[in-house]
Amino acid sequence: MTTASTQEVTTTRPRLPRDLPATTREIRLTARPVGVPTADLFQLTSTPIQAPAEGQILVRNTWMSVDPYMRGRMDDRPSYIPPFQVGSALEGSALGEVIASRSSEIPVGATVTHFAGWREHATLDAAQATVVDPDLAAPHHYLGALGTTGLTAYAALTEIAPVQAGDTVFISAAAGAVGSIAGQLAKVLGAGRVIGSAGGPAKTDLLTTAFGFDAAIDYRTGDLADQLAHAAPHGVDVYLDSVGGDHLRIAVEAMRHRGRIAMVGAISGYNGGGSGPAPDLYLAATKEVTLRGMLVNSYFPIFEDYIAKAAAWLADGTLRTRETVYDGLEQAPAAFLGVLSGANSGKMLVRLG
Repeated sequence: MTTASTQEVTTTRPRLPRDLPATTREIRLTARPVGVPTADLFQLTSTPIQAPAEGQILVRNTWMSVDPYMRGRMDDRPSYIPPFQVGSALEGSALGEVIASRSSEIPVGATVTHFAGWREHATLDAAQATVVDPDLAAPHHYLGALGTTGLTAYAALTEIAPVQAGDTVFISAAAGAVGSIAGQLAKVLGAGRVIGSAGGPAKTDLLTTAFGFDAAIDYRTGDLADQLAHAAPHGVDVYLDSVGGDHLRIAVEAMRHRGRIAMVGAISGYNGGGSGPAPDLYLAATKEVTLRGMLVNSYFPIFEDYIAKAAAWLADGTLRTRETVYDGLEQAPAAFLGVLSGANSGKMLVRLG
């Protein structure tokens, strides 16, 4: 009986790579921001690597994502997702290779996505990870076009504010992660005209030359309402809002009868101080406009179907991407602050190894 018991323990013990260091690095939140976050709120620290327990895996992260919604998690207030804890490592979408496993579902060598980013190694329950196919597309796409970024754009334009053939579609933050994909998906879904708003000539040029938008508005150069009226003289049928504030107000004014608005973000108000004048909801009512918010996790049931479609679009060039990449975990805070200030074109990513 003793021999049998010893054999059972031996077969379930994780086999850790011989070159695995004793410690790994992670980034912790040191305090809650007031207004715009600053670099001193982040601490790069070392912590022991935890061997996986039964049913767990150990992942060496190779890519991580930083996203605008993370700003809300830095505040201690009720929301749809718990706030980050001061003194603890932050979290977010990441991708990596399984280097040790005590799970019958996920073997060593698998490529997985999970939510334990902001660290170089992650020990987590196998149920918290999703195996992805690195042969279907470049792995980093699973944090962008094939990840929740792409799913957000797709669900917004098919479920929340469905695009119909010939529609005029307006997209804010159009050179960013969600917006750049949304503009292209709007075309796939039959939009007749797609207009994007972005900040600066480099980004507006990117919209029309790389992402296939029909028109681009530089919100930094002048009257946004006049620019939108010029780009969409007959009004707007669908608006995807990632900004809030003046963009949402002006979009309501430009909406055609029974237009549809998908509210996926409001980055203009994330750092406090409000997001500017509210939209005219009475005007929206008289136009019978639909304004509907969304949380991407509500659309996980269609994730697999979306990935299959989007992978084919990536392969044949229908869907094009742009990434802004920072190298090294120590650069993750700078990448995050950059995405809040609009420093990225396309998806903001941090390459870890």
